[in-house]
Amino acid sequence: MSEEARLRDDICRMARSLFERGLTGGSSGNISARLSDGRLLVTPTGSSFGSLEPGRLSLFDADGRLIGGDKPTKEMPLHSAFYETRPTRTGAVVHLHSCHSVALSMLPDVDPENMLPPLTAYSIMKLGKVTLLPYFIPGDPAMGDAIRGLAGKRSAVMLANHGPVVAGKDLEAAVYAVEELEETAKLALLTHGLKPRMLTPEQIAKVVTTFDVEWD
Repeated sequence: MSEEARLRDDICRMARSLFERGLTGGSSGNISARLSDGRLLVTPTGSSFGSLEPGRLSLFDADGRLIGGDKPTKEMPLHSAFYETRPTRTGAVVHLHSCHSVALSMLPDVDPENMLPPLTAYSIMKLGKVTLLPYFIPGDPAMGDAIRGLAGKRSAVMLANHGPVVAGKDLEAAVYAVEELEETAKLALLTHGLKPRMLTPEQIAKVVTTFDVEWD
């Protein structure tokens, strides 16, 4: 099986898993993944993660031109911004409308510089700091500009009242990271107002150093 055929299958398989576990519903969410020659496979607009077809994924050449497949997601600016600002560290981007992370983004006391409280080591290891971006109408190119404004310092952002966008070194890493974001958001909501025992600054620093986490 060729690299492209394998990646097409992997995108559809992982998307179906996310859909079946309720992490994004209807025709929401989108995924992109980069091939070794710079081409990009992207989920089509209006498609459901539960019923993607490998042969219908949108295909872009290394210069960003659509060369095959169905019309791509209207939220390409989100994906392009991560590939442009983190070119050596981004092999895939996943955007979901996952319930708990969206709910957390609506709370007034969330820190926009780091929206996830330090409840576990794993959210820090897989995500670093997650910046909360303002609300944008879906498809607005300004979403990409907001990500570019972070100058590649974040691998994960949360679009207020919309959903998380996570970049990873490959498809598997991006999927695992966005799952961790959703689980941590769920923990944050379950413990909100209960004064949970969080990781101390010293414990956070140890995780950051041990696992070489981007934390500036």
